[in-house]
Amino acid sequence: MTILILNGPNLNRLGKRKPEIYGNISMAQILLDIQRAYPDVHFIYRQSNHEGDLIDWIQEANERSAVSLQPEETVAGIVLNAGGYTHTSVALRDAVEECEVPVVEVHISDISKREPFRRNSLLTDVCAHSIIGQGTEGYRQAVKWLLNA
Repeated sequence: MTILILNGPNLNRLGKRKPEIYGNISMAQILLDIQRAYPDVHFIYRQSNHEGDLIDWIQEANERSAVSLQPEETVAGIVLNAGGYTHTSVALRDAVEECEVPVVEVHISDISKREPFRRNSLLTDVCAHSIIGQGTEGYRQAVKWLLNA
């Protein structure tokens, strides 16, 4: 089984950028912890500061799940932290809405308690599940949800 973990803009700075909001744990450590917790799952991690990359990867995962002949190549779920695109990208929302692979939205901080422009997610109602405000533990919770879905 393969789970795709996608991070959007500025999340390559986890552990360094605003630790009082996003914590001081790097994405490398988060991925290592997840892999240790779920050794039988194959994880693919991708991060981009570019909206189109995220859309391409979601569409790729959707196509892979539809046409894969070997189960180990099938993408079973997507963990998506779209960062700032959560609040602005209709195109990303459309890609998630079309995706037949379950997508779990993750936000490290509680966006409902942040600046007014961050409080609205264009993704929540097109995702299978959302985990918001659980810190970096939200990534592991998203994987657990996908495995139990």
